[in-house]
Amino acid sequence: MPPKTDFPPIRACLFDLDGLLIDSEDKYTICTEAVLARYGKPRLPWSIKAKMQGRPGPAAGAIFEAWAQLPLTREEYLKELVELQKVHFPTVKPLPGTRKLLGDLAGARSRSGDGEKEGEKVCVALATSSHLQTFELKTEHLEEFMSVFPAHRRVLGDDVRIATGRGKPAPDIYLLALKTVNDSLAPGEKKIVPEECLVFEDSVPGVESGRRAGMRVVWVPHAGLREEYRGKEKDVLAGRTGEGEGDLHQVGEIDDGWSEHLETLEDFPYEKYGIVV
Repeated sequence: MPPKTDFPPIRACLFDLDGLLIDSEDKYTICTEAVLARYGKPRLPWSIKAKMQGRPGPAAGAIFEAWAQLPLTREEYLKELVELQKVHFPTVKPLPGTRKLLGDLAGARSRSGDGEKEGEKVCVALATSSHLQTFELKTEHLEEFMSVFPAHRRVLGDDVRIATGRGKPAPDIYLLALKTVNDSLAPGEKKIVPEECLVFEDSVPGVESGRRAGMRVVWVPHAGLREEYRGKEKDVLAGRTGEGEGDLHQVGEIDDGWSEHLETLEDFPYEKYGIVV
């Protein structure tokens, strides 16, 4: 089957946070490896980090514990980790291209079907597995940068509307992010459907989450993650790496045209997605 090309213009851009908009994934690694070093453990390999990325805290923690075998309870480990995060998280910075991208989207419109009328405003929302406490640590010093995301369009990992065990790679967080957008549209404005959404992700479970939500996806992985999945990029883009549970009909097909891999968010191809800036 040839790749799909007749997509409607994008009307909503839904963003992950860590490792996609800000360099917090590197800070997570610094903090985690500092604890590992205290107990004579090896550095965190990308084979493990790749499985943890994008997942809710409890799920990522279980993967880490099984590998690390630290002589600590989960509570003791988290106490040491949080103290380090309090030092490093307030120093995170936006990743290349993200300031311009968010700035452009703040005033962007979707391409009109007849090419004459101005299309609808492109909406943005945040969908991050970070819980409120760590989210604030990472973003309080980036208030202007994050201002494109209104409070009612920020979905965090501890949002009570997401059922336990339904974090990424399940589709729930992106479907909820879309709901926050639709619930705040102007009166009379047509509801946005999943096919009109573009998910921005760096993690493999995150890509699968977006694909399972029936949305288009842009995957912008860390260089280390890209190397870990070298030769498997098409499986990642289709959401077929086996990260989540459920029927495979919920994910995509290889080369189906619904997703692409970019090395950076610099010089983003707006026109390809029907976005006018």
